[in-house]
Amino acid sequence: MSPAPQAPGWTTLRWSDAGLVLLDQRALPARELYLTCREVEEVALAIESLAVRGAPAIGCTAAFGVALAAQRSSASDTSGLARDVEAATERLAATRPTAVNLFWALDRMRRRLDAEREAAPDALRAALLHEAHAIQTEDVAACRALGRHGLALVPERARILTHCNAGALATAGYGTALGVVRAAAEVGRKVSVVADETRPFLQGARLTAWELARDGIAVTVVTDGMPAHLMQRGE
Repeated sequence: MSPAPQAPGWTTLRWSDAGLVLLDQRALPARELYLTCREVEEVALAIESLAVRGAPAIGCTAAFGVALAAQRSSASDTSGLARDVEAATERLAATRPTAVNLFWALDRMRRRLDAEREAAPDALRAALLHEAHAIQTEDVAACRALGRHGLALVPERARILTHCNAGALATAGYGTALGVVRAAAEVGRKVSVVADETRPFLQGARLTAWELARDGIAVTVVTDGMPAHLMQRGE
């Protein structure tokens, strides 16, 4: 994996002509480093090493990993291409045995592969890439919908406690729990977040705090032992 040029703003993952570009979450918050995965093995290692984490983000990454396998395959016939894709799918499935979104995304890519087995190799490659983009687009749309629905639960000047990271970093973009916070900020509500540090990997201190601060949303990091005291005080 090698650093890719930093795009304006930031994104969890994106497809480029060079391959799959991932924001390396291991480097945060000290550095905003992007990795370009040009081979399936690099995608698998990114998942295994927690360069990418969060169930929806892992699912989207795996889907693009399957598409990448098709793009990189040298097979000249559809059956050979399908074999290469199936081997890549097996490798990606072994990265995180407990990740539900991973297997959901891989199953969806398998179904698209099965539906296109009569297609020419280039058409199959295009179909798999299209499916990966669809998974990414649908994830962002679902997060935004969740944010809109959750908005009714967030009053003006709400102080919201979070644990771990359920933001844009954990998804294809926008976030689940933090999607609700973002939706409130977008309509002008003054909200703030108290982020547990979340030991031992510090997803709260390193990731939640980074993305909220990066996007201009007020955030305070607290130790994992502090929330009970804060709630007792009505804070």
